[in-house]
Amino acid sequence: MEMVLALLVSGIVVLLVLLGLFVFGLRRRLIQRSGGTFDCSLRWNVPETDPAPDGKGWVYGVARYNSDRIEWFRVFSYAYRPRRLLERASIEVLERRPPLGDEELALLSDAVVLICSHRGTRLELAMSEDALTGFLAWLEAAPPGQRVNVA
Repeated sequence: MEMVLALLVSGIVVLLVLLGLFVFGLRRRLIQRSGGTFDCSLRWNVPETDPAPDGKGWVYGVARYNSDRIEWFRVFSYAYRPRRLLERASIEVLERRPPLGDEELALLSDAVVLICSHRGTRLELAMSEDALTGFLAWLEAAPPGQRVNVA
């Protein structure tokens, strides 16, 4: 009887893990179905005097263009709502750099780091070179009258 109970509990655990993985995949499909998405890691509220970046604080995510804002979603989350909203008119690009030190291990292999300011908060976005080209083009394509700062 104990063996049957152990098998039943093991089966339920395996089923729950598979269900969780399925929900992660389904959530990502739903986020990406409208198009305009790209892989984008985020480091929020970065101190201006950050010595040598050590790779800590980066969160892997998916960003989606939605009109005049970017919606940023954590990859390892079940939430369907974006974790961060970045409005085009409030994004100021300060600097562009390659990953430094341990950041190379924390980010995707082809990532470029973009240091930005959004409503007074300093943040870093890490994305591929292709995604960066699209992001900068999106920033510069702001409607007439909107101030866009691209370094």
